[in-house]
Amino acid sequence: MTWGHLVMIWVGLFFLYLAIRYQYEPLLLVPIGFGILVGNIPFVENAGLEIGIYEEGSVLYYLYQGVSRGIYPPLIFLGIGALTDFSSLISNPRLILLGAAAQIGVFLTFLGALALGFTIQEAGAVGIIGGADGPTAIFISSRLANGLDGTQNLIGPIAIAAYSYMALVPVIQPPVMRLLTSKKERLIRMKPPRTVSRTEKILFPIAGLLFTCFVVPGALPLLGTLFLGNLLRESTVTERLAKTAQKSMIDIVTILLGLTVGASTQANVFLTPQSIMIFVLGALSFIFATAGGVTFAKVMNLFLKEGNKLNPLIGAAGVSAVPLSARVVQQMGLKEDPTNHLLMHAMAPNVAGVIGSAVAAGMLLSFLG
Repeated sequence: MTWGHLVMIWVGLFFLYLAIRYQYEPLLLVPIGFGILVGNIPFVENAGLEIGIYEEGSVLYYLYQGVSRGIYPPLIFLGIGALTDFSSLISNPRLILLGAAAQIGVFLTFLGALALGFTIQEAGAVGIIGGADGPTAIFISSRLANGLDGTQNLIGPIAIAAYSYMALVPVIQPPVMRLLTSKKERLIRMKPPRTVSRTEKILFPIAGLLFTCFVVPGALPLLGTLFLGNLLRESTVTERLAKTAQKSMIDIVTILLGLTVGASTQANVFLTPQSIMIFVLGALSFIFATAGGVTFAKVMNLFLKEGNKLNPLIGAAGVSAVPLSARVVQQMGLKEDPTNHLLMHAMAPNVAGVIGSAVAAGMLLSFLG
């Protein structure tokens, strides 16, 4: 037992406390927090004990291949697609720009990581934390910062940072949203979304796949499964497959991903100066992403007529922490005006942010992979 083990065990207990006491993303933080405990049980390495994540031949080692080889993230995206209703985005397509604007957090974090001495591949993996999407962060780090080709293995720190800050969205985002908006702007009421036809819902995942993946083929593993899951949902002829993707499959993969990511944080691997820098950059990336979405909504309002203006709060939902950031927008809107419901409006940039983060990841992978 070393001080490092004790520190990481405390971190695991803190994650469990946040998840159980405050219900901060419990479906993620409970398996991750427990995984951190599992990964930091001290044992004598190289003594025939094949039990840890990094001991080839152990059960955890083989389960971890889903993380290190980027298998789990596309399966998570399949489930997300089957769970997601894109109606709010289809009814108001211009809101996809807010999801794109929030990706500024990715590229500013990328530049910050370069300035701190990370290699260009490692910086690309760190930068994707700004997309506020844990599976995307894992997928890109498994390709760009996996300990091969002269890079450090940063999968664990990047994944933990991404999921930690996703869980802390209700803490991080509101101060930034209040700082960048006036009372008058927070009271803006938006027109209800129009009704979207079944035909539009079916065509959207097909058109979305062809448009995004022809432009950014590097995003195909993530967006391909995302749009497939959505088509399973909206076609209504594959209800059994959609339900499997929505429930059993995504739950199983979430447990395996959370446990193995948490268990990969062994003290001797995780407690490094690079991990600290990644956590600092991760916090800044969420702030930049939130600010980018809110600011762009204000810019769009300069060109919109009275009655069509956007409530800038919904720009904060452009980060792809679905649906948590949309709920934060809803709560802030209700605090200002108990009759102003922004949830459905916020869901449009929120799901656009999922697409945007995958596109940003595909761009980084295309240039740096």
